[in-house]
Amino acid sequence: MTDYPITPPPELVQQWFLGAKAMPVDQWVTDVATQAAQWGADTELEACCEWLDREGWSGESRQLRAARRPKPPSLKEQALQALAEADLGSTEAEWSQHFDTIRRALEQLPDNN
Repeated sequence: MTDYPITPPPELVQQWFLGAKAMPVDQWVTDVATQAAQWGADTELEACCEWLDREGWSGESRQLRAARRPKPPSLKEQALQALAEADLGSTEAEWSQHFDTIRRALEQLPDNN
């Protein structure tokens, strides 16, 4: 079996290290490990999508990318979800979180006079 190592460039490793230097040791180790794992997963996903594209499966590569790296919900979607959850009967702490999400969404709406 052929070995295909995924190794981040030294500049990127240095960037992760410098960004994590101010953190407590146990936290920076986790932070750097998480960033490295994410970089490796992203690199592998892109290699798979490129292969699918070369083989004429570009629609499938878009589906794969969308399924494995879904976009986070928009603030509007978050606010509507928060409103639906709050309507189901939330505790005061949960309602406070829902309220904050809904407020942030409303603040982004334009003022139409």
